[in-house]
Amino acid sequence: MADITVMKTPAETGIAQLFDRLKGSLPGDLSVRESAMAGFAERGLPHRRVEEFKYTDLRALLREAAPLAEKPASTDLAVAFNHAKAFTGLSAARLTIVNGHVATELSEAAAFPAGVEVVPMNEALASAHVMLGSLGAVAAARANPVYELNTAFMADGAVIRIPAGTNVEQPLHLRFVNSGSTAFATATRVLVVVEEGASLTLLESHEGPDGLAYQPNDVIEFVVGDRAQVRHIRLNDEGKDALALSTLTARLGAEVSFNTINVVSGAHVSRHQVFLTFEGENSTARIDGAGLLKGKQHSDATLLVDHAVPHCTSRELYKTVLDDDATGVFQGKIIVRPHAQKTDGAMKSDTLLLSDGASMNNKPELEIFADDVVCGHGATCGALDEDLLFYLRSRGLPEAEAQSLLLQAFIGQAIETVENEAVHDALVEVVEAWLQARH
Repeated sequence: MADITVMKTPAETGIAQLFDRLKGSLPGDLSVRESAMAGFAERGLPHRRVEEFKYTDLRALLREAAPLAEKPASTDLAVAFNHAKAFTGLSAARLTIVNGHVATELSEAAAFPAGVEVVPMNEALASAHVMLGSLGAVAAARANPVYELNTAFMADGAVIRIPAGTNVEQPLHLRFVNSGSTAFATATRVLVVVEEGASLTLLESHEGPDGLAYQPNDVIEFVVGDRAQVRHIRLNDEGKDALALSTLTARLGAEVSFNTINVVSGAHVSRHQVFLTFEGENSTARIDGAGLLKGKQHSDATLLVDHAVPHCTSRELYKTVLDDDATGVFQGKIIVRPHAQKTDGAMKSDTLLLSDGASMNNKPELEIFADDVVCGHGATCGALDEDLLFYLRSRGLPEAEAQSLLLQAFIGQAIETVENEAVHDALVEVVEAWLQARH
């Protein structure tokens, strides 16, 4: 029988060569990186015949592998800092990451509350920090090719520990800023361990220049102890030519309240993955999203919620507005394990199509192996309501303003889940800026 040779794309070949060149200089346990790279090499870049990537064919989209960004010089840091706009008006303790590397001179370490531990991931890897044992806490993510690539190349980021019983009143802001003149890739990893009874509001913003085809691959992992509360707000305002991949994992203990929202207005192609597992009873999770896309943007929201224990509640609400030739993707799956009785899960994706060229791919799924549960899912696609437009215009509003009001109300249903008033207002400003740029 003839041997079969699996053909590699130029990007896959470039990734393998890049890893061989860099693996000796990357911090931490090399065996972990090699294991992740071996898993990726076996499967390669996911393509449309891989069900989870049916609508986002990375093998076709990623033509060339960009080199991993080096730590920027002080002049480059200044340029990046001047272009960082997200959440700048909010009072928050900030950690700034430029081109995938922690910029301590642009961070505000002194503003972090007493007791909160923040260690750059580069240092944590080099010193085999004890908290690194919590990496990869969600098994479903470990075999994901995007996650594996991040594990193989992760260069920096942060390890954040919120001690038991600590109420962090001021938000922490992870500010990711990208800058440069030639294409580059980043691989950041953030581990957030919120111990029993602690609470945290974490902001995450991602920004970068237009006209540069850079390739960020970011992972944030939450390990949340019993009776803890986490509020996570993520803003994707990457440059118009970026191919941005991101993964969020969360392992929740008992009686946890966990809310996360991802707001997308940037990047040419983006994919945000969520892997969440309930490991303690009586916990609640909200996973929300808001997308504002135009031109030829492509945005993919894919999530997996695993109800592995009884008496937990999950809610997912995604609102997407598509203009021009933009494409949206929503893939959501809720799994209810055989013994996870009294599960309450609901998932909804709503889309407004503002042009004939826009398209949306919805694939909500339920896998239920228990009989005493309440679960449901739904998806809608449509245009703006002509009757509502007529009503507003009949009261003297110009058509553009009437459309903006309806779009704000539509997206606002997702953003309203943000409890912090200042953060909520900042997200409303993002929506308003996008709507104003539309006309």
